[in-house]
Amino acid sequence: MVILARSPDPISRVARASVIVALVVTAIKAAASMLTGSVALYSDALEGGVNVASAVAVLIAVEYARHPPDDDHPYGHEKAEYLAAGFEGGLIVLAAVLILYQASKAFFAAPELHGLGAGAAVNALAAVINAGWGWYLVSRGRAWGSAALTADGLHVLTDVWTSVGVLAGLALAWLTGAWWLDPLMAVAVALYILWAGYGLMRSSASGLLDEAASPEVQHQVATAIRSHGVGAIQAHRVRTRKAGRMTFIEFHLVVPGSMTVEAAHAICDRIEHAVESAIPKAEVLIHIEPAHEAGEDGVIAI
Repeated sequence: MVILARSPDPISRVARASVIVALVVTAIKAAASMLTGSVALYSDALEGGVNVASAVAVLIAVEYARHPPDDDHPYGHEKAEYLAAGFEGGLIVLAAVLILYQASKAFFAAPELHGLGAGAAVNALAAVINAGWGWYLVSRGRAWGSAALTADGLHVLTDVWTSVGVLAGLALAWLTGAWWLDPLMAVAVALYILWAGYGLMRSSASGLLDEAASPEVQHQVATAIRSHGVGAIQAHRVRTRKAGRMTFIEFHLVVPGSMTVEAAHAICDRIEHAVESAIPKAEVLIHIEPAHEAGEDGVIAI
């Protein structure tokens, strides 16, 4: 009900479109699997089903992340996107286990393959759609600072490579007559997406554990402090963390003991404005200290 009632922002619109694209691509892959009886194509279709579940999880997460801070969540709800990325990684691992199970059965009961040309063409169409959509998701996710969209895009691009590998395996099986290559390629697909799932869960954990912002962002913060902190002595204990689209920045600003509160506040305003202009969705917290509190931890001289 909440998802339908709220007016979508660009990230939400892309997330909704991603669910539709995932459904279409999965249907195409399922058709290719039924046309051929291939275990490798079945594994690719199964991962498409995971894509659908992942896209739904991303949509729920980005909608929840849009909620403003409240009494129970004073720093907002942005970390919901990391939960979605971790959930997506878990689904990928589950899909890999199911694929390995199906492939192991096929080694003992060779599949009857048929209609490989039509099936391969249909699956290639799904791969082309995924390639374009995955690239778009990653580019938008990184531009908008959305961990969930970026993770979804990387997952979709992983799916493209698995499709390419499956098609290559089928071509080898058809050319050589070695049909055992079909389940073998399914095993290769499973191992590859296991690695991709691990990467997504690791990335999600980094965000949930308050990993520092990128070196580029930290450099922008230091530059803003040096350029707009005239009148202060130094900044130290500079700390950053990412939470979805938000970047939280805090540090101690040392000023002369004789400086008035008004003057110190004016310096803080200049720095905050400079940081927020350089880093979208930044939240800056500055703690003012007198000169005798000057520190040695991560000092930025002004």
